[in-house]
Amino acid sequence: MRTHNIMAWLGLSLGLGLALVLATRAPAMAEVAPLALPVGSAELFLGGAVEGALFSANQPGSDTNASGIARFNASLRRMYDSGFFWSLNGTLSASDPLSRGRYDGDVLEKAYVETKLLLVTIRAGMVDGAAANLQVTGPRAGQALDDAQTSFFRDPAGRTATNVFAPRTALTASANYAKISLETPDLFGVTLGFSFTPSEGKNVLPWLAAGPQVNGRQSTIWEGALRYSDDFGPLTMSGYFGGAFGAAERKLPGQQGVSEFGLGARMDYHADDLLTFSLGGSWRKSNAHGFDNHRAYTSSDTRQGDVSAGVSYGKWSAALEYTNGVAHAVAGLPRLAFNGSQASVRYAFDESIAVSAGWQRLGYSRSAGTFFNGAPKLEMDAIFVKLYLTTVP
Repeated sequence: MRTHNIMAWLGLSLGLGLALVLATRAPAMAEVAPLALPVGSAELFLGGAVEGALFSANQPGSDTNASGIARFNASLRRMYDSGFFWSLNGTLSASDPLSRGRYDGDVLEKAYVETKLLLVTIRAGMVDGAAANLQVTGPRAGQALDDAQTSFFRDPAGRTATNVFAPRTALTASANYAKISLETPDLFGVTLGFSFTPSEGKNVLPWLAAGPQVNGRQSTIWEGALRYSDDFGPLTMSGYFGGAFGAAERKLPGQQGVSEFGLGARMDYHADDLLTFSLGGSWRKSNAHGFDNHRAYTSSDTRQGDVSAGVSYGKWSAALEYTNGVAHAVAGLPRLAFNGSQASVRYAFDESIAVSAGWQRLGYSRSAGTFFNGAPKLEMDAIFVKLYLTTVP
């Protein structure tokens, strides 16, 4: 066994041992609140979060066994007795190439102004779109396989191996591009969301930039979403539907605006105050090959489904997750497919600190060409330990 594998297994063993000792013997820990500073009649909140992973990956040509991301959040807020408020919000991040998530490693992940007027909350700036913000998925126990912040697999160039076709059922056509978003409060269990993204620009405010100079660039992306949630005795049921539609610029033959839909549902059965059983899933369909905005074609069809089941008892939770997706061949691009599974367990000391551990497997195939291993199929799996630290509002 190579030295880096021995060190990885040793680190994982120590990490698991430390997690078990802390989980069984550590006293209750105090939650960490953001730093609050008065600024005139407003208040400035400073907080953040850190995620760190230690893992051993069984894949071709990778020596990586650690990754992580750190975020710094700032929010300047002004509240009024009438219930009206406004805030200026920003998120800065620093991450390893394997922990870049849906924002692809942006240092400035979010920067937006938020205000509440009557029965609608308005956000303007770099923020998630309506569909991604209201999505419903199945249960998670820390690390997720779908829409994961951290991947455990790297290609020889140092990029995340899943970039070829990232498992992601969240509708992220508008990513964190500058936009205007509206969201209603929860009325009788129903929440509505709408957003408009004029371009792929990330210059904080809408209309300031057109985005990257690439073929198939998207503009005028409209999104809408509906989420419903209600309690039926000990059973809580949630569901969501969302859609996103754009217009393509600098089009190649056959290209068009992005068009995608998403569904999600979840059931939580609360057996008692401590024990909860959960089941849910999410689904996404897009005309963007491999969910790549710049490869939206008239005849393209990309789909992904994700299902998971979980149980939580007090501070412990566990989940099983399965996902699969396919991007059908179009315009010289091969058919791509993947399927993956994961088992994970999580322990939360409190809302500020938690640790998770588990096993993940992910396999890819393609109809033409090869992956970095020189074959049309790529199979990878990993065991991991992950630590989460965050401030709690």
